[in-house]
Amino acid sequence: MPVPSEHADHYSKETWRLFRILAEFVDGFETMNDIGPAVTVFGSARTPRDDEVYRHAVRCGRLLVERGFTVITGGGPGVMEAANRGAFEAQGKSVGLNISLPTEQHANPFQNYELTFRYFFVRKVMFVKYASGFIIFPGGFGTMDEFFESMTLIQTLKIDPFPVVLIGKKFWSGLIDWMRTVMLDEFQNISPEDMDLFRLTDDVDEAVSIVQECHKQKSWLGPGSPPAISPAAAQPTGEGTRIGIDPMRHSE
Repeated sequence: MPVPSEHADHYSKETWRLFRILAEFVDGFETMNDIGPAVTVFGSARTPRDDEVYRHAVRCGRLLVERGFTVITGGGPGVMEAANRGAFEAQGKSVGLNISLPTEQHANPFQNYELTFRYFFVRKVMFVKYASGFIIFPGGFGTMDEFFESMTLIQTLKIDPFPVVLIGKKFWSGLIDWMRTVMLDEFQNISPEDMDLFRLTDDVDEAVSIVQECHKQKSWLGPGSPPAISPAAAQPTGEGTRIGIDPMRHSE
């Protein structure tokens, strides 16, 4: 039975959309390939320039450059602008991975490597693939999304573990207490060692030092050594993750 013309048009458009997605990956890989060791800094787009958090993020960007890192952000205002600004003013590599949104997002002027993505999922790959660590300031839903995605990838060993440092005890402590008392103690949805997959501090210098030391030592952030996995499962993929074990074949 022939496919109705309107359905054929739909399938054709869907197929061409794959090329647009592929083009975003290609642009990202080509631009990011030579940035060197990098740290991704997350935080709210709504943080004003006269806020203490903004000043801390500027300092964070500068310190990361001084320690030999490229700074990656989402390219927008607020904390993203501040971290890019610190890196830019320190004559370092300052990367902005911008996203096309209907409202709110505009590119900050402190980027010497710029990309714009239509798709959040492509942008997320760039955040992780080229990062030696995450430093996360107070933020909204997007910041929470990036934090919990990093926890998922590290917890499941889908990526080589890297340091994730949260800055701002007043902001993060309530969430961490809930994770410990509800997710862990009451519902047992995570393991005790999962609470060691990140660090919390008010000290920007400490955050940068943690990332630098983990990168230098290629060390696991949690207690002891990471669980052993087979060489086949540990093979890297092009998007910065590990191949892992095929669950269908493994269940046979």
